[in-house]
Parts: sequence; structure tokens; C-alpha cells
Amino acid sequence: MLNFDFHNPTHIAFGKGRVAELAKLVPAAAKVLILVGGASAEKTGTLAEVRAALGERQHATFSGIEPNPSFETSMKAVDQVRSGGFDFLLAVGGGSVIDAVKFIAAAVHFEGDAWAILEKRGRNITQAVPFGAVLTLPATGSEMNNGSVITHRGKGAKLAFSSVHTYPLFSVLDPTKTYTLPPQQLANGVVDAFVHTVEQYLTYPVNAPVQDRFAEGILQTLIEIGPRLLTAPEPVYDDRANLMWAATMALNGLIGAGVPQDWATHMIGHELTALHNIDHARTLAIVLPALLNERRLPKREKLLQYGERVWGITTGTDDERITAAIERTRAFFESMGIATRLSGYGLGAEAIDTVVAQLEAHGMVQLGEQREVTPAVSRRILEAAL
Repeated sequence: MLNFDFHNPTHIAFGKGRVAELAKLVPAAAKVLILVGGASAEKTGTLAEVRAALGERQHATFSGIEPNPSFETSMKAVDQVRSGGFDFLLAVGGGSVIDAVKFIAAAVHFEGDAWAILEKRGRNITQAVPFGAVLTLPATGSEMNNGSVITHRGKGAKLAFSSVHTYPLFSVLDPTKTYTLPPQQLANGVVDAFVHTVEQYLTYPVNAPVQDRFAEGILQTLIEIGPRLLTAPEPVYDDRANLMWAATMALNGLIGAGVPQDWATHMIGHELTALHNIDHARTLAIVLPALLNERRLPKREKLLQYGERVWGITTGTDDERITAAIERTRAFFESMGIATRLSGYGLGAEAIDTVVAQLEAHGMVQLGEQREVTPAVSRRILEAAL
């Protein structure tokens, strides 16, 4: 097992009816800016619950944060925080809203062009406005980590950052808030959490069985509940609760402590989202099967372990078992209604040059746990994903 530090200060309030506890979780004297995406939080009544729980605290609302949160919209929120003197931010939504709030919190007191936060991957953040979250769409794990991904529409760039200053103080996780989600968003959440787990698990062995077993448990849970989430005639609380907690656990730092991590799938996927506005989870489903096949030799031992422990594949040659594990992964994504090839989104070989050029422009030239995913390798992965 590799050396590691693990510290996660986010308080999780999990379960039915926990939104009311904002009355205790938000500082009593705070002036709060609530940040939301579209109109769903208002329509479902969640925003009314949040406002009621804030009681006599001064508060206002900023709406319009996109599914892939943009730098441009986030900076409008920064202006409102500054002009209104807000000293506490409250994200109400999914990972996109929470990601945006992390950036907004860091940008409020940042001097100069705040895009530099992304260019420096957050290393230049020295402070952030305190914030909390009410999660309504489980997928990214942003509710319990310090990372964020922001898209600059003008530059056609999507970059990530993290900082010790951008952990949520708390996150409220009420599974009933997922009851109104459409099937597409549920499917995205399952695939997003699945690939987050794989990025930290399917690398190479370092004798870390605790992390491996945690990761395998998350993957098995998602495989078990995923189809039920899409076919249940009515929402089932326990399945929604398990999706919400699996997505949180997939990226709160626990399963990634002391093990090598990949993240090449995400870096390539980010470029597809920035250039073609494909849902984040769906870009991951495009890239991952092709990447696993391209990297099957350096990932050999873990792919065999994954095939046996997660999919129950125990017969055949090593190559046959690895191929079967990759194909079972692809089939799972497709069973969730998610296409796994570029052609499924109307993209052909002509799109690849631009994606590779963007990877190079953003310094993504040595990706993966072995730092061996060069632009040439990324090109082969994309070609295999056609």
C-alpha cells in the first residue's frame, strides 16, 4: 500500500427529512446565497424547504447553473456574492451546482482572472467563502470532496481543480429528493459513480485489500440497483439511498487512499463534453471500455481480479477473461440506456483530431496511473471508441 494522508472534514446529514436541519447546520448570523440550477428545485418544493429551514437569516437565490457548470455563469454568481455581501453559500442540486459553488467560493476573494484557479488546478487558492450543500442528484461525489470541474465556454476548455479550502462544511443527503429525477439522470448517476470507482481501482496491485473490497462493493451495489432504478414503477427508498451513498463513497477520498489512480478516462471525457456538450457520465461510458482494452496489459492483474470478483468471470484464458470483463462493463452501461461509442452521439473520426489537440493544449500528455497515456494513445482510444 502507498503512503497517504486522509482527511475529510465534511459533515454528512443523511436520511429523510434532514433538510430541516439546515436551521442548525448553517451559522445563525450568516447571510446566505442559495445557488441552484434550473427550475426543478422550485417545482419540487425543495427550495421552499431550504428557505423555511433558514428561518430569519438573510438570504437570496442565484439560479441558472448549467449541467456542465460554466465559468461565465459562475462569475455572474461571484459578482452577486461580492455586491450583496453574502458570507455563506448553499448549493441546492447535483454535482454541477456543487462544483460551481466550490469555484465561486474560491473566486470571490481571488485577485486577478479567476480562470487561473483552473489553470493552476487550485494550487493558488488561499481562502474560500464557507459553503454547504443539499444534494438532489447523486452522481459525482462532489458533496463530500474538495474537487470541482468548470467549463470555459469561450475557450472551449473544461478543467478540474481541488483545494483544502473547498470541502463543503456539510452536505444534506435526503434520498427522497431523488424521487422526481428522470431516468436519464438516474442512469448518468449510476455510470458516473461506477467510473469514479474504476478510476481508483483498475490500476495495478499494491496489496491494499481494504480499498479493493470497498471499491468492489460499490461496483456490485451499482450493478445490482442500477437496472431496478430504471424499471421500478415507483421510487424505492432503499435503492435511492444506496445510490446516493454509493456515489458519495465513490469519490470522498476513502477508496483512493493508498492506491494508484488513473483518471485518463475523465480527462479525455472532459474534452468531449467541452467540445460537444455530451453529458459527463456519457463521455465516460464512451471512453472507458476502449481505454481498458488499450491498457489491458499494464492493468492485467486488476482486470482479472475485477472480472472475477465483480462479474464472476472465472473460466477461460487470461485474455478471454479480460475481454469478457470489458464487454460486461460495456453491456452494463448500455443496459442503462447509455451509448458507449462516439457514433451514438453523431460523432465520427473527424472529431478525434480536435479532442487530441485540446488534450495537448491543456497539458494532458502523460495521463493514467503509469503516465503512459500520451496523445497518441488517447488517439487510439478514441479511434477504438468510434
